[in-house]
Amino acid sequence: MKAFFPMPATPLDSAALAQILTEARTRNGWTDTPVPEALLRQLYDLTKFGPTSANMSPARFVFVTSEEGKARLLPLMSEGNREKTRQAPVAVIVAHEVEFRPFMKKLFPHADAASWFPTEEGRREAAFRNGTLQAGYLILAARALGLDCGPMSGFDMAGVKKEFFDGTTVEPNFIINLGYGNDENLYPRSPRLDFEEAASII
Repeated sequence: MKAFFPMPATPLDSAALAQILTEARTRNGWTDTPVPEALLRQLYDLTKFGPTSANMSPARFVFVTSEEGKARLLPLMSEGNREKTRQAPVAVIVAHEVEFRPFMKKLFPHADAASWFPTEEGRREAAFRNGTLQAGYLILAARALGLDCGPMSGFDMAGVKKEFFDGTTVEPNFIINLGYGNDENLYPRSPRLDFEEAASII
């Protein structure tokens, strides 16, 4: 039988790379253009395909879109993040499920992956690492779908845990505003480290 060697994927063009990374900006101001539920579902359906350890997929996303939801979240935001979160059509609470093992039989059926994480400390580390990784996928997927993002870490972590995840083993990580941004309070792009400052080839 002749061996099959898949062809390399075609690189994205410069316009796509600009939209996702090189020209994308962290937004602080937002238009009032709504983000429909169907688009949020499409966003998750893209995000879920990003790889995680043993496909554990510990990230949990709460898409806060309603006035009632915002009324619960806004008092828990830091003062500098409150108004931008009020303006944004969607605020995504990014969290992770520490007790992800019950889902492993579905997510990784070809091995007993649940047994690979016997300690709570190990599960917390794995859930935090992989949940954060999935949040990165969410940002890239959102930009690919034409949305703007404003990730933030300024909020009352314990308060969000109690308000949105009380009585569960889900832990909040950070919050991402989503929508269609404007240039309000848009800072000049900050420098990035050069290759030689941040990377090496050995």
